Order: sequence, then structure tokens, then C-alpha cells
Amino acid sequence: MTVEPEHDAPRPRTGEGFSDAVTVAFGDERADLYGIARLGLADNGASGLALLFHRGEPVTVRAEGGVDAGEPRSWDDVSAAGLDTEVVEPLRAWRLHFASDEASLDLDLRAVGALAELDPEHPVARAGGMTGFEQACRVTGTATVGGRRVAVDGLGQRGHSWGAPDWDRMALARTVAAWLGDELAVSLTAIRPAGAKHHEDERVAATVLDRDPETGDDRASPAVDARLSTTYDGDGRQRAAGLELYLDEDGYPRRAAGEVVCGTTLDLGRQRLDCAFLRWRMEGRTGVGRYDVLRRADAS
Repeated sequence: MTVEPEHDAPRPRTGEGFSDAVTVAFGDERADLYGIARLGLADNGASGLALLFHRGEPVTVRAEGGVDAGEPRSWDDVSAAGLDTEVVEPLRAWRLHFASDEASLDLDLRAVGALAELDPEHPVARAGGMTGFEQACRVTGTATVGGRRVAVDGLGQRGHSWGAPDWDRMALARTVAAWLGDELAVSLTAIRPAGAKHHEDERVAATVLDRDPETGDDRASPAVDARLSTTYDGDGRQRAAGLELYLDEDGYPRRAAGEVVCGTTLDLGRQRLDCAFLRWRMEGRTGVGRYDVLRRADAS
């Protein structure tokens, strides 16, 4: 798959169980503000999920589903859970708006660097039933938390994924990202098949997004081998993580380490979501990022 501007729009439905979603995640360490916003489309209509953390605590969690959305041609036409988006320039620039009683967001997102693509034939896409792409972003704007205005100037990512996930075949899905400035980011997705018990049983796709030191060109380098280690607390929530990313068979790995700064757990019915934001260190740089684990409730 080669990602083109038309891939920024909702994708045509291709059968039973098809779903489509755009997810934005961001972090501003200076403002101590972190958030996730997701808009989705499925057979039962549009859905939305918004989580916002400030000073280490969740300040708003809002979810809504089954919203009549028709057949939208753009994500501009999809609204749920107080979320609205605007595609300013496909694959390059967007706006995100959110409003609730506890908090609001007015953010501008601009892509930085290359994009990380998950090809439909990759083992992770086949195991999870989803394909798509992720883009690192510079995130600016304002937030209002408890009536107080907060300036936002941080980093994040915007992802678009679509397909037909089959949770009878999966135990959990991981989404990991590290944002370390405009010239370095990591994107990782992992799927654990149903019945498997450990990290080493998972299908993993990871990409390093950086800049070629010789040409100065942005590049996306898929890892030929990606190893994720996780430290959990007593309730099974992620507390720390380590990455080893091998970009060729014979080279040394590129390593990153992260520690959780905030997080929460959501009961989504058949699934449980452990959402966390981490402070990452990689190759002398520091940054922030996300680490989400979506698992079957009966696999907890």
C-alpha cells in the first residue's frame, strides 16, 4: 500500500465487521497535559472517545457510540463524544476540537517527518485485521481545564486505521509511540493471538521515523526485528517499557526506555483499555509518548 491523500478520508466499507478510525494522541511535558481523541465509524454509526490528563490525573473521560453519521466523505463530517476534526491539508495538517463540562481543546496538528505505514500483508495487519498509517505531529493550541486556560505546544501523532478486527482471534493489541522532537519518533503496533500468554508470542510492527544525516531527508525505517519489554504493576497496568529496534539483520539495535507519567483504565465492555503516557529517553534525547494496551476482558 502506498499512502496517498485520499487515504486521509474515511475508507469504503469492505464487509461485515468493518470499522474505520482516526486517533490523535499528544503530550506537552511543560504543561503536564496529555490526551487521546478517537473518532470511529462502524455499522452502528459513529463513535468517539476522549481522555485528557493534567498534572498526572485524568480530568475528563468521555465516550459515545451509535451516533448517526450517514456515509461521510470526510472526517470533517464525523462528530461524537464532543469531538470534531477538520482536515486542513490531507496528510499534512488538521484541527481538533473537543468540548466537555470539565475541559476543552482547540488544537492545530501539523505532520513532521515521514509516515509509518502498516501494509495489509504484514503479519500484524493480518493478525489484527487492520491496516493504516501513523504520522508524528507538532501539536499547538489551547486547552481549558477546570476553567483555566492552558497553552499547548507539544508533540504527538495522528493515525488512521481501518479493517475488520476479529477479537475471537486476538487476546490483546498494543500501541506504542515515542516522540522525541521533530526529527525522531517511533511507532509500534503489536498483536497477541488468542491463547498466547507472553510478549514473545506477539506479532510486532515497528518503524523509526527520523532524518537521514547525509541527505537531510525524512525517512521511515521499518524494523526487521522489534523487541518490547514491559514492567507492570500489581493490577497488570504498564509502568515502564523498553524498546530494541533492529533496522537490519547485522546491525546494533536502536534502544529507547520509558516510564509512565500518567494513565488510567477503561472498561469498554468486551475489552479493557489500559491507557498510559510515558516519558521516553532515546539516543541522548528525551520526549514523551503513549503506550496503550487494549485486551479482551476475559484475557485480563
